[in-house]
Amino acid sequence: MRVRDGAAYRAGLNDGRRVLIDGEPVADVSTHPAFRNAVASFARFYDQQADPANRERLTFAVGEARVHKAWSLPRNHAELVDRRHAIAESSAPHCGFLGRSPDHLATTLTGMMIGLPVMRGFDPARAEAFAAYFEEVRARDLFVTYVIQNPQANKACSASEQARDVVAHIVSRDSQGIVVSGAKMLGTSSVMADEILVGTIQPVRPGEERYALSFAVPVNHPGVRLLSRRSYEQAASSVYDYPLSSRFDENDAVVFFDEVRVPWERVFVCGDPAAAAAQWHGTPAHVMQNYQAQIRLMVKMRFLTGLARRVAEINGTIDIPQVKGVLGRLAAQASMVEGLVAGMEAEGRMVGEHYVPSAHLLYAAQTLTQELYPQFVMAIRDLAGGGVIMLPSSVADMTSPHTRDYVEATQVSSIVDADERVRTMKLAWDALGSEYASRHTQYEMFYGGASYVNHAHMMRTFDWGTARALVDGVLPPPAVPG
Repeated sequence: MRVRDGAAYRAGLNDGRRVLIDGEPVADVSTHPAFRNAVASFARFYDQQADPANRERLTFAVGEARVHKAWSLPRNHAELVDRRHAIAESSAPHCGFLGRSPDHLATTLTGMMIGLPVMRGFDPARAEAFAAYFEEVRARDLFVTYVIQNPQANKACSASEQARDVVAHIVSRDSQGIVVSGAKMLGTSSVMADEILVGTIQPVRPGEERYALSFAVPVNHPGVRLLSRRSYEQAASSVYDYPLSSRFDENDAVVFFDEVRVPWERVFVCGDPAAAAAQWHGTPAHVMQNYQAQIRLMVKMRFLTGLARRVAEINGTIDIPQVKGVLGRLAAQASMVEGLVAGMEAEGRMVGEHYVPSAHLLYAAQTLTQELYPQFVMAIRDLAGGGVIMLPSSVADMTSPHTRDYVEATQVSSIVDADERVRTMKLAWDALGSEYASRHTQYEMFYGGASYVNHAHMMRTFDWGTARALVDGVLPPPAVPG
């Protein structure tokens, strides 16, 4: 049975997509210095699943193909755990730093598919269009990303109140489909993806129905343009000096729609604010997408915990009681994330024939981890101290006869040579303090929304009734009977 591999993924990228960076169009994203290493990392995702040694663990049969288990629709707790193991294994090569890898939207789309009856309740034709789209992209194991946030302008104003009509909206509709203009963000990994799902996750006010939409198009669809942010990959001088940003910069982009024609078979919500909201929160989509993100974060926290210990070992501080205390706390916090993932699986529920994670434990994890991540980073920076700053300027210093001896004399550790000390500290800096690292801190803090958004989800999904019953159960009797 065929399995999509890295070569098949790469072959689809040179398709005429319109990507702009540094004031210029990009001819081929797979070879451009701003994107080529990230493309290689995503190709590795597909090569990993195509390896015969991994196929049974990472893929399952869909028709004549085998696709990643992130596309599976779990029917019980065991199947949900099985797909989690596949996602975690696929996240290991990038240590959780590719937040919008192919398994992310695959998991999101499964949540919508599980909730298809909800979508049918609003518009059966649009729901069937989504079902057909899901089967198509799953059978081909495509890399889908999404843009579901409006561009930041005046955040105190709704989409229709902005000074410019910048938000993606429905311009017109006819028997063939709809026409869309405007923009969406953040477009993470959109430069390297096959397809873009456009959605409306922010509330839409009455009278703003033209902003309530959901559809999907190939990245190279006519009228679609991507304006990339600065590439950390391109700015990285070498893999030696920037081991993470040089390889795992998934990039972000503003996606523009210039009179884009979308056929009805790819339109899932059209002008219905309630349907737009239900696509995310009436179905398990929002829970599933963030469940995958917590699995990825679990892997990332394991990596950071291992990095913290290695830094302490190289610095010779590993046996200091206070340092052991810090490492123990980091290990406990990383284990907490793993425990929350296991807990949301164990406390899951059936939605029709399918089994989905616990919503309130998922939102508990999001609320805690968006606060935890920057604290985690700061704790490891404290362990590293000046060692991540006073490093050779580049890999050239390690080999040049003018500088090599000075490096050897000053980059000293009792357990490793100068080269391994430098490599470890450069890895730590790229994970904790570089511009790339700063983007990741911001990403983990706001990926699931602002803190008040996650707090609201927690308020909405927590079992307040049981908590109140416990309080009422131990209240003393009234001071005055009757």
